[in-house]
Amino acid sequence: MDAQLRSMLNETEQALLRAVEPREMNRLDEDELAALHDRIRRARNKYSKLYRRRAREQVTGDRSRGRASAANAKAARKAEGFEDALARVSHKLAQVAAVAAEELKAERLAAARRTPVPTSKPKASTKKPSMATNTSGRGASRTPASERKRASTKASNKRNQAARDRRS
Repeated sequence: MDAQLRSMLNETEQALLRAVEPREMNRLDEDELAALHDRIRRARNKYSKLYRRRAREQVTGDRSRGRASAANAKAARKAEGFEDALARVSHKLAQVAAVAAEELKAERLAAARRTPVPTSKPKASTKKPSMATNTSGRGASRTPASERKRASTKASNKRNQAARDRRS
């Protein structure tokens, strides 16, 4: 953190940026890094929105984006400082998360090696087949659309049979 940026920040913001120093981040675990990441992201968003909002208001008054951005350089500088800090915390969090993921994977594999493999055959399922399964062995599985078509065809056949029966 350079002296110019430090002079712009209040004590809370300075403490937040001091927490991003490598020696400070090395002391944090994954959860603490995630919390730090959230706090820095909120600060970055605050100053980015502030810069954009003030610049937008200034542009309407000055009718020039160049003059508007120059007038609002302090908020832009703070946003850049927090953006840089966010990048560093994100990188460190990614490293720590990758190490944690590898440790969890190794634990799961070790646990899987310790459990005995079943030697008997799995039992046959006693569940009744659902409507979506094809029990006849032909065609596609039954869907709501195919059920509606089947019902429509059945009703049409019954109407036709009833008309034939009336004629005889």
